[in-house]
Amino acid sequence: MGIFSKISDWRAKFFVWVGLPIIAVIGFVTGTGDLVPAWQAHGGGGDSGTFTAVHQECSRRSCTWYGDFTADAGTTRKDVILYDAPDVLSQGETAAARDTGASDGVFSATGGSTWLLVTGLTLAGLVAAVAWVIVILRAVRRRREQKATDEAFLAATGLN
Repeated sequence: MGIFSKISDWRAKFFVWVGLPIIAVIGFVTGTGDLVPAWQAHGGGGDSGTFTAVHQECSRRSCTWYGDFTADAGTTRKDVILYDAPDVLSQGETAAARDTGASDGVFSATGGSTWLLVTGLTLAGLVAAVAWVIVILRAVRRRREQKATDEAFLAATGLN
């Protein structure tokens, strides 16, 4: 067994025992809370209203608008994210939006792909959780089989 196969085995074990549970938790925590609201917004549900852009925070690849949402019914949510914000939005401008109960924000009425991202995160978390449970069950089964084999060997040789 060469050094590269040892490294590969170590990486695979690390991914299975540490990576899969982390992916499962992140997928569920990030995805499940906003899954239903994202799908409702995708289908045109929720309370319609107006988002007023207050400030923007940018990372390497994307920018997020924060602001205030005022529903047509008169209720207001302060300092919320506008998911799927239009590219031409600037500070002080307004955009049509929908509040479907997402914990951190509202969704642009023009639509977008946030529902795909949230669905993908949730599915990745679910697949990772199922895979991790299968790995654990197989490990337990292998240990039991090995123990039974060892006990049978010891009994056959009279060493127990």
